[in-house]
Amino acid sequence: MSITIYNTLTRQKEAFKPLEEGKVSMYVCGPTVYNYIHIGNARPAIVFDTVRRYLEYKGFQVDYVLNFTDVDDKIIKAANELNEEVSDVANRFIDAYLEDVGALGVKKATYNPRVTETMDDIITFISTLIEKGHAYEVDGDVYFKPRSFEGYGKLSHQSIDELRSGARIQVGEKKEDPLDFALWKKAKDSEIAWNSPWGQGRPGWHIECSAMVKKYLGETIDIHAGGQDLTFPHHENEIAQSEAMTGKSFAKYWMHNGYINIDNEKMSKSLGNFVLTRDVIKQHDPKVVRFFMLSVHYHNPINFTEELLEGAKNSLERIQNAFFNLEHRKQTSMNMDEAEDHWFEKVNQFNKQFEDAMDDDFNTANGISVLFDITKEANLYLQEKHTSTKVIEAFQTAITSLMEVFGVQIEQEEELLDEEIDALLQERVEARKNRDFNRADEIRDSLKEQGIILEDTPQGTRWKRASNEY
Repeated sequence: MSITIYNTLTRQKEAFKPLEEGKVSMYVCGPTVYNYIHIGNARPAIVFDTVRRYLEYKGFQVDYVLNFTDVDDKIIKAANELNEEVSDVANRFIDAYLEDVGALGVKKATYNPRVTETMDDIITFISTLIEKGHAYEVDGDVYFKPRSFEGYGKLSHQSIDELRSGARIQVGEKKEDPLDFALWKKAKDSEIAWNSPWGQGRPGWHIECSAMVKKYLGETIDIHAGGQDLTFPHHENEIAQSEAMTGKSFAKYWMHNGYINIDNEKMSKSLGNFVLTRDVIKQHDPKVVRFFMLSVHYHNPINFTEELLEGAKNSLERIQNAFFNLEHRKQTSMNMDEAEDHWFEKVNQFNKQFEDAMDDDFNTANGISVLFDITKEANLYLQEKHTSTKVIEAFQTAITSLMEVFGVQIEQEEELLDEEIDALLQERVEARKNRDFNRADEIRDSLKEQGIILEDTPQGTRWKRASNEY
């Protein structure tokens, strides 16, 4: 089964065929860096990082670009309020973004271009659009003409007349048509600006991504991705200006993740349910937050509640504990070759089921269900009287490799206990054998005070260190 992707452009699932065999070019719209990111910004970071990881798992080389909009009205406003330079505000929140998504297991992008580092490319791009008759300059501002591009509206599936009915010309704008949008904005007094053929100014939002895509990935790319809210006007305008400039298809596949609701209500500042990512990961293990985000298919909305986060934590512990149980049993297992083929076949079947789930438009929810099936089967295997080291390692490899696709690291056992605690564990085993349960409980409580949690299982007593609070 080949990978299929739900393409927003065609509104259907399509077989994924990259432009170049074995390679994937992927662009994800990053943040405008004027504040810390909220949990809604974290979702595309996690989702499309997982898409990238799965493509790499399948053997593709992925050139992954995520941009930073580091000059914008919001950043300028924040800089004025803080009495700081625009660059200082942008740098601080770029660092904060990388810190937050890094904690959530997001891999470093191949490139993280910034608008301010792409200015020459942006100016050249705009100049070409003017030369081709798709844009015009008025008193230092430059506008793109959507009516000059025949396919305008094809991503959002709206006709140009429908779009025009909701468009307005704002006070001070001198554009010819309400649909026209800014490519270059004339500088206001004392505002950060760059030299251009049209005077001092800075780029509009949409042109920035088009220029960065072209510079880092080329005129046509495989996958362009972002939040659902970017479909129109941002991505629609990207298509128009890019295809008008090059005469080529801009992106083969368009992917958009769904919204996040907070306690069944859409997250918004006006409702007061606006949640910053860094606040969430202070209260919850970042691995749990990531696992929770992947528990719902990326295209669907996701409801963010404390109860659901707790459920994700329990699910993650269930997988982790299965791995630990395998590790403990491996120490007393044997190298057995006979009568083990059917267990290897079961592991292989689980791997195939996982790939089938992920091949179907990166269905992480179904992929997680396969992980639960693996852990259930692993626990059943551990009830066998004799176990094979090779089979146990096959289960462990399956769990770790599939969790790696989800960007969640399986924890390894802590180092062996020191002699004093080890002696207490042995004493507790003897106490239980002698039915001296008071002494066994005393030892359990003593170890708990030292941060050691005991768990009595059919395979014997196992331990783990108490989790840190976030």
